[in-house]
Amino acid sequence: MAISAKQVMELRKKSGAGIMDAKKALVASDGDMDKAMDFLREKGIAKAAKKSDRIAAEGLTDIEVVGNTAAIVELNSETDFVAASDPFKAALKDIANLLVEKQPADVDAALALETANGTLKDDLISTTQKTGEKVSLRRFAIVNKEDGDSFGAYLHQGGRIAALVVLEGADETTAKDVAMHVAAVNPEFMTREDVSADRIEHEKKIFTEETLNEGKPEKIVPKIVEGRLNKFLSQICLADQDFVKDPDQTVAQYVASKGGKLKSFIRYEVGEGIEKKETNLAQEISEQLNK
Repeated sequence: MAISAKQVMELRKKSGAGIMDAKKALVASDGDMDKAMDFLREKGIAKAAKKSDRIAAEGLTDIEVVGNTAAIVELNSETDFVAASDPFKAALKDIANLLVEKQPADVDAALALETANGTLKDDLISTTQKTGEKVSLRRFAIVNKEDGDSFGAYLHQGGRIAALVVLEGADETTAKDVAMHVAAVNPEFMTREDVSADRIEHEKKIFTEETLNEGKPEKIVPKIVEGRLNKFLSQICLADQDFVKDPDQTVAQYVASKGGKLKSFIRYEVGEGIEKKETNLAQEISEQLNK
């Protein structure tokens, strides 16, 4: 019998399954919604879809570069065990390649991208089914450069941290060196000009109170505060940071010595900013035994 789009969407909403899986289930069940739901449950697809409320704070990052376009992406799982699995790594690589090719505007647009199995969202549900854990696309960025620019891409700890740098001029080796620095030192801003006036005023106030509490003469407090503020800015701004491979020069000086100029950087660290759910294993086991 013919399966309507309305039936597919209804089953998809009810089960959380992907478009293609919902359609297959309805075809196999001759359009019977209940039987189709049972079909999905038997295949483990409905169970996988219902994992969407779990917290996925582990995972890996990846960077793909094609010509003048690069994509940096974070894919999450619930445990590092699953993040190290082949299905997860394969999904991450496929997603990174798809993103750099299609260049979607945001995560919602990315999830709606068409794939061989339906959409990217459908693929993630399939990966969740394979791994037994929620797998989700958390974030990504598409970066485009000019012909004369250089990309620097670096993955640390097998993808726990990713850094993508663009330099005006220089070369790929220099850009990768800077990406390694970004991964290691984690700067907040590119230059001092990128730091907001409010942030500078806030830090200046703290340094002033700190200096006064140390009992320093008031007439020299402004000078001390200026020095401490300059040191603080040099620690959080990439251009002014001491280059990890040669602390005798700043990152900006190193890049300039290679005929380049800092242009942009992005750094992802898996799980940063995600509030992880605290679990009590003994309690969970006890609850399962008492059901």
